[in-house]
Amino acid sequence: MSDEFRTNLLGPEPTKLPAETEVYQHLALGAPVHELLAKNPASSLLWALAAEQAWAENKTIESYAFARVGYHRGLDALRRNGWRGTGPIPWEHEPNQGFLRALYALGRASAAIGEADEPERIESFLNDSDPTAKAAIEAL
Repeated sequence: MSDEFRTNLLGPEPTKLPAETEVYQHLALGAPVHELLAKNPASSLLWALAAEQAWAENKTIESYAFARVGYHRGLDALRRNGWRGTGPIPWEHEPNQGFLRALYALGRASAAIGEADEPERIESFLNDSDPTAKAAIEAL
């Protein structure tokens, strides 16, 4: 058992990603997502937004690809910020929302292309991360 779980019987502390202040500012000014991605390829928020745009345009494969990149970029960021593969990733912490949106988009697109186990695994991961995230994303 890891030292982390010996000292905190409730499990790991929630992981909170750092804010992407420059990305938020450019989005607020109406900068196109694809232009921002070229300058900020590590932003899971931008990949999630690209996935959502592709989905809205009925481009399922593109949505899947963008979401997959956002998911992996988000995992990288989570690990850099102390996440060890388990524990809460709270939706209410705005910088976490990009990863959670990419995760949701990946689940939706993987279901649409007929992947067998991926949608269920992703839904479980999303619920384990924050049980309120799915409803919050669907309300956007």
